[in-house]
Amino acid sequence: MRTFDTLLIANRGEIACRIIRTARDLGLRTVAVYSKADARALHVSMADEAHHIGASQAAESYLNIDAILAAAKASGAGAIHPGYGFLSENATFARAVAEAGLTFIGPSPGSIEIMGDKAIAKAHMLAAGVPCVPGYQGADRSDATLMSHAQDIGVPLMVKAAAGGGGKGMRLVTTLDDLPEALTLARSEASAAFGNDTLILERAVQNARHIEIQVFADHAGNTIALGERDCSVQRRHQKVIEEAPAPGMGQTIRKRMEKAAIAVAKSVGYVGAGTVEFLLDQNGKDFYFLEMNTRLQVEHPVTEMVTGLDLVALQLAVAQGKPLPLSQEDVTLQGHAIEVRLYAEDPTSGFLPSIGKIHQFEIDNAIRVDRGVQSGDAVSPFYDPMLAKLVAYGDTRDAALRKLIQALDNTAILGVTTNLPFLRGLLDHPEVKAGTASTTFLDNTYPNGPSKPALTSKTIALATAQLLRSESQTAQRQSLLSDTSLLGFSSDGGLPIPLDLSIDGDTHNLTATGVGTDHITVAGAGDGWSHTISTDLRIDGLRTQAHHTADDTGGLYLQTAGHHLHVTRAQPWDTTDAASTGALTAPMPGLLVALNISAGDSVTKGDTLAVLEAMKMQHQLSAPADGIVVDLHAEAGQQLTKGALILTMEDPS
Repeated sequence: MRTFDTLLIANRGEIACRIIRTARDLGLRTVAVYSKADARALHVSMADEAHHIGASQAAESYLNIDAILAAAKASGAGAIHPGYGFLSENATFARAVAEAGLTFIGPSPGSIEIMGDKAIAKAHMLAAGVPCVPGYQGADRSDATLMSHAQDIGVPLMVKAAAGGGGKGMRLVTTLDDLPEALTLARSEASAAFGNDTLILERAVQNARHIEIQVFADHAGNTIALGERDCSVQRRHQKVIEEAPAPGMGQTIRKRMEKAAIAVAKSVGYVGAGTVEFLLDQNGKDFYFLEMNTRLQVEHPVTEMVTGLDLVALQLAVAQGKPLPLSQEDVTLQGHAIEVRLYAEDPTSGFLPSIGKIHQFEIDNAIRVDRGVQSGDAVSPFYDPMLAKLVAYGDTRDAALRKLIQALDNTAILGVTTNLPFLRGLLDHPEVKAGTASTTFLDNTYPNGPSKPALTSKTIALATAQLLRSESQTAQRQSLLSDTSLLGFSSDGGLPIPLDLSIDGDTHNLTATGVGTDHITVAGAGDGWSHTISTDLRIDGLRTQAHHTADDTGGLYLQTAGHHLHVTRAQPWDTTDAASTGALTAPMPGLLVALNISAGDSVTKGDTLAVLEAMKMQHQLSAPADGIVVDLHAEAGQQLTKGALILTMEDPS
């Protein structure tokens, strides 16, 4: 325990920015570290000092202990905050920080080691009498042994990485025939995320709620619980919506879970901020220990908002040897907070992560937004695709929910596909509104992922009018005329102008009348529809809501009515999508970790042909149709660019 005046944040993105804000408020000097891909990142510009620590790949930068310690020494930092993810739950890193004479903002290496391995932690909890999910966490974690024990556990079961968290290295298995593939994918994903491919098995508790208790402890052994969070709405075991307190949580079950969580923390001499995660059975009375995250959680803002505490400030105080400023009796939960995670991903394409430039990021200042990006930034393929967290607070759950819905309607992120429309739709779902969603809610509601909303004639007309106005504005800016008031003037009142518009690659044959005026009428050529769009975004006189911005090539990004669209003039040389012509291409940059077929093999639509690793996740690439593999154009272990050809197929007939 040492006092310090300079803090190095060994992380990136929104959590690095969030830590910097509190450190600055406390008068601490902040030091950022960054990879090659993050040279212009927001956290770099926010810090007082920044040090380059390596290449874009996390293994060569944010997971490089020596580089981070060298940066700490060069900057004169007295402490290191690991944030979450990366090295935050790495006991070797915590020990190296201490051996370098620096303060690690987190628990002891011993606590991290026990809780950082789910198998060891589970055995520890069973010995302490904490209820746990049945499963296997023995010393022999070979595939053969796991498959043997899976027979006894039965399905459904969970394959889980023993190390780390955040949903990485986890697979639900509903039939034992799928277990071998699940083990392979989970091992590969766990190795990439945590450098440890050890797995355990657990019986899957169906229709449960994911409830976690925030705990805090100081060096004197004082340990308190700061209420619970409900994180049941999750996809692939990564949380999507989090809230505090949990809907319908009775005081009796809350106290039982808090007591258990405090016992878990005390059993390992825990110090600092930690989260004990439980599964609450569908009967609402029985709960089971899942794991303890020995770090600050992504969803900590909802706890901050209902307790009035700054958890990062508490972390920094405890790390300097100060006692907790409150007792368990002082903890009160007031109001309700709900958080959603904004990801760069396309829910309508299997939640595939997205990359590209963020042309515009507008947020609603009526709520709390923790973000790591801003307009002009680029989303790279090297890291987790979470961009920001949007958090609303209200006196009641209904008030918080209404506030969050309004904020999402007023938020725009253009240029890269995100889950913003998906989040907005979720908040309208009856189960989410009622607060009754379980951990299987998303899988049951969207077994094949959400469908892309239909493109209506009104949306097409709006996209056309906004593109034409954007082109007119560009022309005015480039004009050498001192008076541009007559741009767009037509003595005949404006004849219909034919144009072909490309919206997300699909061509639409249209006509437009009144170009250059306050009202543009767009009609579908031969479709029998027309709509008039005014400059104040009224469609046929009715107000609509939309956000738009020009791209770098004369096109337009438009967000409206659940759509994020890219609008351009159609080009006569546009080619069709490669997948429709019997080819499998890389949907984004990544490492081709597996290629499951050979030339000449017959495949069925939906078969997993390859596995691509990108943004710390394994993505299964499926056959777009029945066919025969003609040729392979890539091999396992190869780094692919977006659109790279992996294989070609031909019709089996």
